[in-house]
Amino acid sequence: MSDPRTLAVYNSRSDDYTAMMTREAKADPMIGRFIAACPAGGRVLDLGCGPGHYASRMAQAGLKVEAIDASQAMIDKAATLPGVSAKLGRFEDVSGDKLYDGIWAYFSLLHAPRSAMPDHLTRISAALKPGGVLFMGMKRGAGGGRDRLDRYYEYYQREELETLLTDAGLTPDEHWTGKAAGLSGHPEGWIVIRAHG
Repeated sequence: MSDPRTLAVYNSRSDDYTAMMTREAKADPMIGRFIAACPAGGRVLDLGCGPGHYASRMAQAGLKVEAIDASQAMIDKAATLPGVSAKLGRFEDVSGDKLYDGIWAYFSLLHAPRSAMPDHLTRISAALKPGGVLFMGMKRGAGGGRDRLDRYYEYYQREELETLLTDAGLTPDEHWTGKAAGLSGHPEGWIVIRAHG
């Protein structure tokens, strides 16, 4: 994510976002599914970690957690959490071959321009170990645009995401959908897709 206006929102609203994520990470069943899909003690990446609450849950479960985010305010918070190795980084910074047992891209890649998604997913695919798992959360819909807080989003349908994942060498095998209001307070449809390398 490199959109300066989106980053400005996360940097200026980091305390509000942290409060929201504190509640969500405790109750979200997806993190339990991700942890269960990773081998005990496995190496994982939280891509777009925000304040690090999901990364913290992973570390508490015994996973070796690396976390990156493009917002300095978010990384400052995530870096204080035990067991979380957090650093400033962008989606384009994902590199390496067969490094991770799991990658958690939970409502982060939705800020990337649609044209960049194939490259991001190819990088993720290469960084996963054979059989490694990706959990990717996105907003459902079509097109792209800014929310009422001025954050940029791309919206996707399941079929488009599954095609992008398959083209990147990943195998989508399960998905969940719902509707929720995030930081903007506006309820929107979401989808989480699990895929394997």
